Amino acid sequence: MLTGLDILFLGGDARQLEVIKELSQMNATISLVGFDRLESQFSNAVKRELSMELLEKADAIILPVVGLDEAGEAMSLFSEKTIQMTETHFQACSPHCTFYTGIAKEYLQQMAKRYQLRLVQLLERDDIAIYNSIPTAEGAVMMAIQHTDITIHGSKIAVLGFGRVGQTLAHTLDLLGADVRVGVRSERDYARIQQLGMEPFFLHQLVTQAHDLDMLMNTIPHLVVDALILAQLPHHTFILDLATKPGGVDFEYAKKRGLNAMLAPSLPGIVAPKTAGKILAKTLVQLLMEQQEGRS
Repeated sequence: MLTGLDILFLGGDARQLEVIKELSQMNATISLVGFDRLESQFSNAVKRELSMELLEKADAIILPVVGLDEAGEAMSLFSEKTIQMTETHFQACSPHCTFYTGIAKEYLQQMAKRYQLRLVQLLERDDIAIYNSIPTAEGAVMMAIQHTDITIHGSKIAVLGFGRVGQTLAHTLDLLGADVRVGVRSERDYARIQQLGMEPFFLHQLVTQAHDLDMLMNTIPHLVVDALILAQLPHHTFILDLATKPGGVDFEYAKKRGLNAMLAPSLPGIVAPKTAGKILAKTLVQLLMEQQEGRS
């Protein structure tokens, strides 16, 4: 149980609701900031306005999966108000407070370091990232079906990157009968892809792979699909970028060429928020119990 633990939620999307539900059932004391439009009621959870008092007494602060932007603002689907963590707010936090988020941009990392606050990035954990890759792959399939007029079966699809998302995505597309090619940098990944019965290529060879692609799906969070690559793609190619913003595609040039290119980070929270929320909740309960034991 999490009795006696004071937890502050700052914004978020539908995934947070599963986390709030789970933690309230564990008897934690929960304050909700940025949830004024939320109709659901949770035991032990109270809607509040952000204040120094809340921050001073919080044992844990749970941010949206996407963290804070570079202005310190937290996104919330359940409020029209701006939720902003300024430097003064961080300064007010208790030294034993832990921040939990999916990913932490530079601003959040700097503030946590400056005020010696513990920061946990959940999406850096292999367990969460692997579980999250399942709704991400399913969401990518859904978007491919919605935005093309061909079947995935028989389509020529390039997947860029063979990390936790890339592996699940390539495997899923392969099972659906696509002609899957996977772009990688390492010889180890190249060998593994070949062993799995898919076609590997090195990323520097992408320009020679692009000419006949029906779809291109990127998971690499820096520019890999530049103007040179985009110029080689057929006009019907559907481009889906699953990497975190700003993604790995030159969207400006793709638009000039008339290519259908979409940036779709955080797909788990869009296509399967309940499942994605349960994944987060399971790990957060474990981490918070460890935090509570460390205080006793």
